[in-house]
Amino acid sequence: MTLLRWPLVLLVTFVFLTGCKQKKKVSLSGEDPVEVSDFISFFATVNLPYSFADSLLQRKEKDSSQISYKVFTQFVPDSMISKVFGKEKKLKIYPVGKAQDSKNGTYLFTKVVSAAKRAAFIIVMDKKNAYMTAMPVLPSDQGKTMQRTTLIDKKFTITQTQVRKNADGSSSEGKDIYVLNPDTREFNLIMTDALDDKVTELINPIDTVARKHKWSADYTAGKMNLVSIRDGRKTDRLSFFIHFEKSNSECTGELKGEAMIKSASLAEYRLGGDPCVLQFRFTASSVTLKEIEGCGAHRELRCSFDGTFVRKKIPKPKAVKPKPPSRK
Repeated sequence: MTLLRWPLVLLVTFVFLTGCKQKKKVSLSGEDPVEVSDFISFFATVNLPYSFADSLLQRKEKDSSQISYKVFTQFVPDSMISKVFGKEKKLKIYPVGKAQDSKNGTYLFTKVVSAAKRAAFIIVMDKKNAYMTAMPVLPSDQGKTMQRTTLIDKKFTITQTQVRKNADGSSSEGKDIYVLNPDTREFNLIMTDALDDKVTELINPIDTVARKHKWSADYTAGKMNLVSIRDGRKTDRLSFFIHFEKSNSECTGELKGEAMIKSASLAEYRLGGDPCVLQFRFTASSVTLKEIEGCGAHRELRCSFDGTFVRKKIPKPKAVKPKPPSRK
């Protein structure tokens, strides 16, 4: 019986060693040609939604994970890289991850580094593992005032967001949204929110209305947040205009109307047909807004009018010095 076991042991050992050999990961850092299946397998699967940020470009990668330029350009045209890096070929190329699209193929996320530039790319290989298209994301040559993120969601919609810090301390945000068009084998831009289309100055529609009442003034909480109070049509009313932007301008609200004075420091907006009831509570230096009933028709659902705004001082006009009489 012992003799009969030896062939079985040898067979199991052979199968085990063969399996281990097949599972050995192929190196892509050399110059020898590799199979496209090995190239795609070299990218680890990631879950969607998946986000790229500027920190990805600065992250230190393991040298063992590099893909040589020669191997990479077996499957991806060098013209894709040259759009960002020009004729530079001394590049370090790293796999970041991959996601499988049952309709169109495999999305490969790649990081490329040269001595002067860094960028990430989204590459699409079709169902036959042939190159379809690619797009660069997070180029590193847009200055330190720009922050960028790229999000690819479960529907493989790609959203690129840019936030720029302006010289006056404010920030501007822009978005571009892309989807893959399998017929043209290209990414199509389907929506854009341009970075420079943001309103940077508020126009106050009641600015010229009289401001004799003790609470008539402008109250602010940042450049794009304003509660403007002016005299009402009657002595028991106050005209108002409110504009606010919260959560990096992702949530905004605006309302113009008249509030009834309820007490020495309290006024209230309530209008027939409008479910919104808004309370104004004044002090010598501020006004606090509070929604008593929902004002969702005048704002986005994720925020409210609630908040405290500081009273702005009216700048005193500069005294004009009389000109000295001319000497004849």
